Amino acid sequence: MTGKRTLVLDTALRLLGERGPRALTHRAVDEAAELPPGSTSNYFRTRAALLIGITGRLEERDHAAFDHAPAPRDPTELVDLLSALLRHAVTADEPATLARYALMLEARELPEVGEALRTGHFRLTTWLTGHLRAATGEPAIPESAVRPLVDYLDGFTLHHALVGGFDTVTVKATLHVLLIAAETQARKNAAPSPA
Repeated sequence: MTGKRTLVLDTALRLLGERGPRALTHRAVDEAAELPPGSTSNYFRTRAALLIGITGRLEERDHAAFDHAPAPRDPTELVDLLSALLRHAVTADEPATLARYALMLEARELPEVGEALRTGHFRLTTWLTGHLRAATGEPAIPESAVRPLVDYLDGFTLHHALVGGFDTVTVKATLHVLLIAAETQARKNAAPSPA
């Protein structure tokens, strides 16, 4: 991705998260990025194209964050990692978190945005399933057992991005319970059925 195109998308992402969908215009992105008028429309001719580009950029950023996260060696390290990712999402990366939820609303009109958001959701589920299998030593944990945990992560970030606050002790306790539930589900699935 070219440097100027990345600048346009990062600026648009920040604007969407900080000021909402109505503030997202090509002109506003140009001004906020300190680019000449028309720069954003050179890359994204329509508002729909800009929203699709923002969604792709979010997915790219998420993928990089997952890839750079250290592999947890046990459930406690996995809880610590998830807690740190959540804290980042609702503090330093709050504009991107709020932009994600604005994009969910836009997805009703733009199927491409919805598809990109679903791809990110599935990627997070796959990533978390792999880490949970490794951290617990339970290779049979299915992705279906991890989906409630991913749903919690989504709901948590929305709630805390809107109301603020972050109670690390409670977050870690909840994550621990959800990890145990996923591990228990895997054991039930793996147990031979009685004859």
